[in-house]
Amino acid sequence: MGPATRDSYGKTLVELGRENPDIIVLDADLATSTRTRFFAKEFPERFWNVGICEANMVGIAAGLAIDGKIPFISSFACFLMCKGYEQIRVSVVYPELNVKMVASHGGIVTGEDGPTQQSIEDFALALSFPGLVVLSPSDDPTTRALMRKASTHKGPIYMRTTRANVPLIYGDGSATGITPKFEIGKAIELRKGSDVAIIATGTMVFEALAAADELKKSKIDARVYDFHTLKPLDKNAVTIAAKECGAIVVAEEHQVYGGLGSSVAQEVGRTYPCPMEFVAIQDTYAESGKPEELLEKYGLTAKHIVAAAKKAFKKKK
Repeated sequence: MGPATRDSYGKTLVELGRENPDIIVLDADLATSTRTRFFAKEFPERFWNVGICEANMVGIAAGLAIDGKIPFISSFACFLMCKGYEQIRVSVVYPELNVKMVASHGGIVTGEDGPTQQSIEDFALALSFPGLVVLSPSDDPTTRALMRKASTHKGPIYMRTTRANVPLIYGDGSATGITPKFEIGKAIELRKGSDVAIIATGTMVFEALAAADELKKSKIDARVYDFHTLKPLDKNAVTIAAKECGAIVVAEEHQVYGGLGSSVAQEVGRTYPCPMEFVAIQDTYAESGKPEELLEKYGLTAKHIVAAAKKAFKKKK
């Protein structure tokens, strides 16, 4: 088991701060939880706690970006995206400012904090903004690599991180044993297969790999992709998956409407229609509970991906 991606974010932020004095950090009174406290400890003169004022934090970041700084702003995903939506739209995305929004406690693995702090609609909101890059790392190496890409990318970015520890997908001793070259907008093919393609993001990538192993027992050869970038979508990978596998399952820890599944379905419909299934939160809020219990109850485990893959495969035949 690897660290939570919020820990990877906080530690990489310090490394980037040492390398670039223009990087500054703002937090909405949650620095302990978002892990920006690591940066605050080392660079107190470049860190601001704006209090419980997420919308104001976005506006301040916009002003600092205009002045040539590279602001990273953080809060819980539900707070930053829901409370700051108008300011993100008008003050950051529309003028294409260089603000990096990194939100922790994404999805329902926030667990015991309950539905008010579980972000299940943040991707839908972020994807609605023209030109906003949307990232969802699956583990520690992905987070660290995408953070470095984000720091040099010119323009606004939204990235979701997790509260709970997550398995390692990349690197020695990980689920794949590989460490690819991460690029914004470029999906990674983790497992080859020809019967069905599983397109996953964030916490669901590990579950997708486990599902592919289980599907082998039923003689179903599953291809697995890590779509760490939801926008810009890797349209080429989507089309190739549809053409070569003929069936697709999309797995995400997000509301079934408006997230990665919707984007993939739109591209499949436009280029190469094929049977599709969606492993996601099915039009409901979750509840307070242990992360593993919530993932099971709301259908976000390898078992549920297996069932969806078999269904999509059967439709293809």
